[in-house]
Amino acid sequence: MGNICRSPTAEGVFRHLATDAGLIESLTVDSAGTHAYHVGEPPDRRSQAAAARRGYSLDSIRARRVSEADFERFDLILAMDRLNLETLRAGSDAAQHAKLKLFLDYGSSSESEVPDPYYGGATGFERVLDLIEDASKSLLTEIRRGL
Repeated sequence: MGNICRSPTAEGVFRHLATDAGLIESLTVDSAGTHAYHVGEPPDRRSQAAAARRGYSLDSIRARRVSEADFERFDLILAMDRLNLETLRAGSDAAQHAKLKLFLDYGSSSESEVPDPYYGGATGFERVLDLIEDASKSLLTEIRRGL
């Protein structure tokens, strides 16, 4: 939503894995929120701390809002939950809807949505990382097949 917890975590984790796999030069990886609550701000300090404990850096990420150009620029746009997915659908042309999916469509978890950890404790940020790492690995495998 605000691009300070889940989506920058996903950007940082996926960027790290894609770099390690030698694929980052072939990809454009970015994150954005569906709302403009925190535009220009760094990720939540708790997201940054949890990511850093696992070796991921979110330092260079700043919150931004999804733009109309994003629907043309990207081949795949992943939402963290159904509410954000519906917001993305409502803000885009029907021709772009095929590129909109839930992030956890790529994970092995039985969960379909990445929970928002903002109002919870530290364990919520760790759970977000668990889900995002799993889905990022699967997404990277799928992308490799398509390259």
